Amino acid sequence: MRGADTFTESLFTMRHLDDFVPESHPLRPIRVMVNAALLKMDALLSGMYEADIKGGRPSIAPEKLLRAMLLQIFYSIRSERQLMEQTQYNLLYRWFIGLAMDDAVWVPTVFTKNRERLIEHDAVIELFNQVLEMANEKNLLSGEHFSVVDTLIQAWAGQQSLVRKDGSDDDGGNFKGQTRSNDTHESTTDTDARLYRKGKTASELRYMGHTLTDNRHGLIANAVVTTANGHAEREAAKAMVGDARQAKGDPAIEITLGADKGYDAKEFIDALQEMKVTPHVAQNTAGRRSAVPDEIAATVGYTISQQKRKLIEQGFGWAKTVGNIRQVMVRGIERVNQMFVLTMAAYNLTRMRTLGQIRLQTV
Repeated sequence: MRGADTFTESLFTMRHLDDFVPESHPLRPIRVMVNAALLKMDALLSGMYEADIKGGRPSIAPEKLLRAMLLQIFYSIRSERQLMEQTQYNLLYRWFIGLAMDDAVWVPTVFTKNRERLIEHDAVIELFNQVLEMANEKNLLSGEHFSVVDTLIQAWAGQQSLVRKDGSDDDGGNFKGQTRSNDTHESTTDTDARLYRKGKTASELRYMGHTLTDNRHGLIANAVVTTANGHAEREAAKAMVGDARQAKGDPAIEITLGADKGYDAKEFIDALQEMKVTPHVAQNTAGRRSAVPDEIAATVGYTISQQKRKLIEQGFGWAKTVGNIRQVMVRGIERVNQMFVLTMAAYNLTRMRTLGQIRLQTV
């Protein structure tokens, strides 16, 4: 018998949001890890707002905002406006963020207003650190063997926004046949973005993202964004591996750093050795002498580092296809850095979930 095409909505429901999310859904273990990290950040998040005794209207919980920002990365949602639209009717999104079925969804400008507060108190960086500490507690990090690489991030600014710094533009926006450089021009849309090209790519307004990857499972141990220039990659690498050396504490423990041929420069290799870091940098012998000592390049550890170094590309690949970091939709180096670090924290969470499932299968 044919069923009737009718729709009768119940006045009440006795089900919880959790009932609508399958037990095997991949967001379940991620939400557990995120909530554990946010719980350890309670003191920091409380310090971002005025004390309750001073009164005022309660703000939106920063924990919910951070979960929503992570959700935007996980599902490649291009804007906060689209995120709020989908959260209105998607029960899975409401469950992950922590909104009840009948809770009102925020307006997109909430993220704009709160992003500065999160930057001011380094909330995203602390979330990244808490996720990394969780990975360390699960013995997913070596803490001794790393790889470093950089990637170009396209800025949310077009070529037409470039004007002369001295204000002498008189071409009406017609750049044909003119030479533009960072010394003479800057973007009126994003003053932190720089013209930069690498390899055979065109010169565009970009930032440069840097990551330090732990070689054990390819988790991101550090992430930072800098302005795009020819020296940023090595300077950022020295800073990140220096933090890793300081975190280890004991100078007697060997720290290794793998990198591609672009890092094979005498100044960089000498700086690593001064920090007691063994340079496992790929030797560049194309018409020149490599700065990496041959005795280091002949070791087994060097070979392993070069093999493990490929893991770092997985993080960048995920960040640019899933995390929408290929071209950021925020302006200013602080906001771009915030989104880059949050994207790498999201990658670590997905990687840790996968590693946890593999371990359960092998037990």
